[in-house]
Amino acid sequence: MRSAVVYGANASGKSNLIKALQYMRGVVTESATAIQPGQTFAVQPFRLDVDSASQPSEFEVTFLLDGVRYQYGFSMTAQRIVSEHLLVYKAFKPQRWFTRHFDTETGKDVYDFGPGLKGPKNLWEGATRPNALFLSMAVQLNSEALRPVFDWFVNRLVIFNEQAQLSPQVSIQMLKQDDGRKEICNFLSAADISIADIDVETRKVPGQAVHFDLVAGKTEVRSEEMEEHKLRFHHVTEQGKAVFELMDESNGTRNLLFLAGPVLDILRKGLTLVIDELDTSLHTLLVRELVRLFHRPEINTGGAQLIFTTHDTSLLDAPDLFRRDQVWFVEKDRDQTSALVSLSEFSPRKNEALERGYLMGRYGGVPFLSHTLGLKH
Repeated sequence: MRSAVVYGANASGKSNLIKALQYMRGVVTESATAIQPGQTFAVQPFRLDVDSASQPSEFEVTFLLDGVRYQYGFSMTAQRIVSEHLLVYKAFKPQRWFTRHFDTETGKDVYDFGPGLKGPKNLWEGATRPNALFLSMAVQLNSEALRPVFDWFVNRLVIFNEQAQLSPQVSIQMLKQDDGRKEICNFLSAADISIADIDVETRKVPGQAVHFDLVAGKTEVRSEEMEEHKLRFHHVTEQGKAVFELMDESNGTRNLLFLAGPVLDILRKGLTLVIDELDTSLHTLLVRELVRLFHRPEINTGGAQLIFTTHDTSLLDAPDLFRRDQVWFVEKDRDQTSALVSLSEFSPRKNEALERGYLMGRYGGVPFLSHTLGLKH
C-alpha cells in the first residue's frame, strides 16, 4: 500500500492520530539519551474518562522494512515505561524478540527474550532505566539487530503537522544544484505551473541565535551570521515572460514548492511521509497528482509511502486513486473517544458513490449536528 487517506470531522481525532505517532517517535529517539533519570514524560492520557485517566497510554506501530514486518509497541505513564514488546515476522509465524513489563509487587521490570534477538541482552537490560525504552538503550549500546527498528523511527519516518511545519530549506538546497533545480521545475511544471526556472541568491546577514545550556539551565542569545535566501521565479507563457519574487507567488505555489524537495527526497529514499491536512492551500487536482506520484513504480522506486489527513471528499470518487483499504475514517463517539475504521469494513458496492455516502454519514467520520448551525437574532 503506497498511500492511505484519513477522513474525519473537525476535532474527531485525525490530528491526534498523527501527534501520537510523532510522540511515539520522540520517546524512541530521546528516552535513552535526552531523558534524565527520574525525569517524567509529558504524556497526556484521555482525560474525559475517570478510569482511563489513571491508566497507562499505549502506543504500537507495525511496518515493513526490507521485506520484514516489525510490530513494536510500549505503554507508559508519566513516571515510567510500563511495558514494551517487539514481534518480528521473518516468516509466516512471528518471532517474539523481547517483552518487558513492570511487576508492581516487586517494583522491577521483568524481561523475556526470544532466540531471535542476538547480543548481550542482560547488559542492555541492566542499563535500561525505568523511564527509558529497552529498544533505545540497546541501540545506544550497539545492538545491530534492533537498529533497523530504531532507525525507522528516527530516519525513515517524516511527519509534517502544526508541531513540525514544512520548512523550505530542503527545497532551497535542491534549487542550489543544477540537477535538483531541474527536478523541482519539472515537478512544478507537471502541476501546470508556468515556472521555467528558479534562481537562488544566498547572502550572509546579521542575526541572533538562542543557545540553551542544559547543565547550567541558562539561555543565552548570541549574535551570529545567518544565511538569507532570495528566490526569483522565471515564468514563461505564450504571451510573454516575467520574473516574480517569492511573495508574488500564490500560497498554493509556495506550499507546493516547499513540499517538492521533501517529496522528491522521500520518493528517492523510500521513506514514509505523514502529513496532517495535505490539501491546505493546494487545489484538489494537485493533491491527486501528489498521491499518484507515490503510486507510480517508475518514480517511487524505493517503496515510499504517503499517509495524510484531509477534508477533500472529492478524492473518494477520483478514478483509480484509492482502493477501499486505503481509505480510513476517524469516528468520534458521543463519549468523545475516537476510533479508526477502514472503508473496507463497510463493504461498499463496486460502483458506489463514496463521496455522497460519506457526506450522508454512511461510513461515519462526520460531525454530530443536533441543529442547523447559524446565528441567533
